[in-house]
Amino acid sequence: MNHASTARNRVRIISGQWRRRLITFPDAEGLRPTPDAVREKLFNWLGQELHGLDCLDLFAGSGALGFEAASRGARRVVMVEKNRVVLNALQLSAAALAANNVVVLQGDGVKFLSEYRGCFDVVFLDPPYAAGLQVQVLAALPPHLNSGASVYVEHDGDLATPAGWKVWRQGRSGKAHFCLLKQAQEQDGHV
Repeated sequence: MNHASTARNRVRIISGQWRRRLITFPDAEGLRPTPDAVREKLFNWLGQELHGLDCLDLFAGSGALGFEAASRGARRVVMVEKNRVVLNALQLSAAALAANNVVVLQGDGVKFLSEYRGCFDVVFLDPPYAAGLQVQVLAALPPHLNSGASVYVEHDGDLATPAGWKVWRQGRSGKAHFCLLKQAQEQDGHV
């Protein structure tokens, strides 16, 4: 791997206990880490500190979102990644950071939701755009969400807000569109 490729395959953790630490990731089809500016905006929306929150980084990819959440004090971050090579890189990064609050699991994101019984406060949903899984996953998420949970969705701009969800915040950076969703009944106060 040449130097340009190595530099391209690193992401900096922005804040928290691992601030400025770099995580590396392999080349993989559809893997595009969330840029620093987008992550900074997202974590401003969520609040800088995530102490006590349980987070799910579904389709973890580079791990940029999950490691950022863990660095900012999340109680637990579950990362799910299907690609074995990418999974190995996530495990190496977790070990290098001594990230005891991070659990890295191999698996398909959709299948994970059908089998897992836990709940989360924050979910990061950034599957490969070509897979078109956002709507399917959003439909499967509600049983896995704690009251008041937030779901970050990154997409290519072709995502209509599914029934049962409301856009709380949204933005765009280059080709990436992103939004923070909440369940409609909770946002309206009808829990």
